[in-house]
Amino acid sequence: MTFSADELEDGARAATGLDDFGSPYYREGLERTVESLNTEAELSEMGGVIQHATISNALIQRLKVEATYAEHPEIDEEVVGGPVFVIGLPRTGTTALSQLVAADPQFRSLRMWESQAPTPPPEAATQHDDPRIAQAEAGLQMLNDMFPLMKTLYNSEPTAPTECQDLMGMSFRTFHFDGVVRVPGYLAWLMDCDMVETYTFHRRVLKLLQWHCPPVLWHLKTPVHMFALDALVEAYPNAKFMWSHRDPAKVMGSVCSLIRYVRSWSSDRDDPEELGAEQLDSWAEATRRAMNFRKRFGDQRFADVSFADLQTDPIKALATAYDRLGLTFSDDTERSVEQWARGHEPGSRGAHDYDLAEYGLTPDGVRERFAEYLRTYDATA
Repeated sequence: MTFSADELEDGARAATGLDDFGSPYYREGLERTVESLNTEAELSEMGGVIQHATISNALIQRLKVEATYAEHPEIDEEVVGGPVFVIGLPRTGTTALSQLVAADPQFRSLRMWESQAPTPPPEAATQHDDPRIAQAEAGLQMLNDMFPLMKTLYNSEPTAPTECQDLMGMSFRTFHFDGVVRVPGYLAWLMDCDMVETYTFHRRVLKLLQWHCPPVLWHLKTPVHMFALDALVEAYPNAKFMWSHRDPAKVMGSVCSLIRYVRSWSSDRDDPEELGAEQLDSWAEATRRAMNFRKRFGDQRFADVSFADLQTDPIKALATAYDRLGLTFSDDTERSVEQWARGHEPGSRGAHDYDLAEYGLTPDGVRERFAEYLRTYDATA
């Protein structure tokens, strides 16, 4: 399958009857994505189908977001509260930390079902039985049936908080594309491209989602925010961050194992040592950028959460982070997060086995690349 940006746009227009994609900013990312898929990704037949569906949905949802704003321009008057972003290297407990925060009723989180299809805007009265929940459930069940290892590798539920990948994907500027297929040319461009409009469109979707479905104090999560925190705070000047920490030598093998598995859905290319080098470079750079941002903007925006504390006493770890950020940890908050924690004990989904050496990496070599990070934070677990 050969991809064409024009044909993909035409397909999205035909599927929706809509024509306005909004700011042309997204187009360069779409063209870069298509170029890398055509020349580098070595897609299998299934991979072509998966990537076509992914890109098409991003374009379709972008059209629908713009159409909703055209019909209801008052949505732009909404004010997004916060947000509080959960960041950190992948596989450091960011998902568990995010789901703990999402259990707190004072926060609005981005749920899987509405991330995949944010329009029509959700309504408070019907948000728990919206038909998109069943659609997301069916899609997730199909995914788990086809790729059963995912249930062990990543905890995902239709009504649970999800990463911001769909929102950033609508601008075609997200590191998640590299997580599902090998696209080094796209990744090299992404490392240095302008991300500001990616986050202003991200905010545009949040305004739409909260319009009839509060609260408006948001919590969001994805490790890839660490690559572009300067652009993020242009869109969200009041943003605060919970940063989860874990020994990178214990992280990188798990990261590579997950990406290797997900990429296998779309391509038969399998070079684990190449993958290890690429991921080490990317996440060392993400950490360097995040640390540099923190030095310039100050510690007051950040709460550090160690993986060990999150595993042994998640309620205390969360309460400490709230205190650090000036958030209210009420009795209702404590009851809600305790209930979530009791139903999601560490290791309850099975063990994830991986070997760092298989990816051409050693613990000492990884720790050397993260030397400043390890000197600065409690990341020994």
